[in-house]
Amino acid sequence: MKNYYSSDFKLGVLGGGQLGRMLLAETQKLDIYTLILDASIDAPCAQICNEFYQGNLLDFDDVYNFGKKVDVLTIEIENVNIDALDKLEAEGLIIYPTPKNIRIIQNKGIQKQFYTDHDIPTAAFSHFFSVDELKAAPLKFPFVWKAVRFGYDGTGVKVVKNKEDINHLPNTECIVEKMIPFKNELAVIVAKNSSGETATYPVVEMEFHPEANQVEYVICPARIDEKVAQKAQEIALKVAQSFDFIGLLAVEMFQTKDDEILVNEVAPRTHNSGHYSIEASYTNQFEQHLRAILNLPLGNTASKVGGIMVNLVGEENYTGKVIYKNMDKILQIDGVTPHIYGKKITKPFRKMGHVTIVHTNINKAREIAQKVKETVRVISA
Repeated sequence: MKNYYSSDFKLGVLGGGQLGRMLLAETQKLDIYTLILDASIDAPCAQICNEFYQGNLLDFDDVYNFGKKVDVLTIEIENVNIDALDKLEAEGLIIYPTPKNIRIIQNKGIQKQFYTDHDIPTAAFSHFFSVDELKAAPLKFPFVWKAVRFGYDGTGVKVVKNKEDINHLPNTECIVEKMIPFKNELAVIVAKNSSGETATYPVVEMEFHPEANQVEYVICPARIDEKVAQKAQEIALKVAQSFDFIGLLAVEMFQTKDDEILVNEVAPRTHNSGHYSIEASYTNQFEQHLRAILNLPLGNTASKVGGIMVNLVGEENYTGKVIYKNMDKILQIDGVTPHIYGKKITKPFRKMGHVTIVHTNINKAREIAQKVKETVRVISA
């Protein structure tokens, strides 16, 4: 690998959304020349990277030609053309996470089978190639339906309560999971570099919006028993080791009523569950991602202080040029830091930013987070 300290080193990132935008804050600190590929000319990264290229992340030629411009290639979204990455890797390009791992993770059916094959605890599931095949199967309601591709932020996931609900599902390849009665949804981020150094972040607790099925709050440290936290970190580490993963891997898990840990799914990149780390950790997840893919020493993952992240999403019934109301009010509160993602158009439940609250008392931080959530309004003109 060409040393990133070299004046002609170039890092490429597939995807120019908010994760890429926050990664650029760290590449700028280290003066890493960074190229971005994204489909939208108005992507959050477009105006602040060193070079921006507009292209389809699922198009072979767009991804391949972009990869030929850089020394190391990484992602901020896993829905990319793997065939192009395979060819680039065969030609010697350094790509982290590896195309092999992205291929497994971007298909939820293959991902779930990977857990079964590697004795990683996960909810029981069945794999179907169409809704017609699903309708013909013996089913136990309720269950969780997931499209195997292109699901994110609550899309591509539905709780199916009866046969009538099946008629409203898209006719696509999917998995069906057993409903898990759980106490908490947890996540652990694992980092690993090519020298074999590994680091895990503290377990975080995630609270979800009941309608949108997307994260509303991320709480670090999770308010759980230490033995449960240790088990969650051990399982997350086993997942990363099973993948032989290099880079940053976010492992989402369920804590069951009996305090068992089941892996839900993973993201092979920086993740919403790690945004708190920008303010609360010694080494935030975006800096850690760079350290991992460039084979630099990994940073300290411990928290300096308790942190809670609140997602700012577009309100229902508002679509258009975004307005953030009452930002001045939350800026009066100690320990509150907003991050706005640079998206010009808001839509219902679209992620538009987040706010971090840091406090020595995590329960007090949760109270402030609730106040922030109730104060800021993301609407349109």
